[in-house]
Amino acid sequence: MQKWPDDDVILFDGVCIFCSRWVRFVAQRDTARRFRFTPVQSNYGARLAKTFGIDPDDPDTNAVVHGGEVFLKSDAALTVLSQLPGWRRVRMLFAVPKPLRNAVYNLIARNRYRIFGKYEACFVPDADLRARVIE
Repeated sequence: MQKWPDDDVILFDGVCIFCSRWVRFVAQRDTARRFRFTPVQSNYGARLAKTFGIDPDDPDTNAVVHGGEVFLKSDAALTVLSQLPGWRRVRMLFAVPKPLRNAVYNLIARNRYRIFGKYEACFVPDADLRARVIE
């Protein structure tokens, strides 16, 4: 699989309310300020998405580049959570078979707009979070 030059970058759907809440959740708990964020709707995010086979016009997953590798779907969420203080125990969930984890992930991803809603445009983070956004 192709590598990406930047590390600890989370790709997310910037118009998805659930995805934007995920970014705020991570940012609040990432006391080391390790992770940076990029909406798939940005130029940088679209390039990252295309590199890893994600359609930027219809993203079906978030992604994280960590340790030089890209992780998608449930692997992405668990990789991010396992790096946050107090959340390392979620690593145990990697023991759940990936097809089962991704089936749950896909169910939520397919219905995220209907369940949680959608912004008309990319959400605008506050100044502190904006400093961690790559566009």
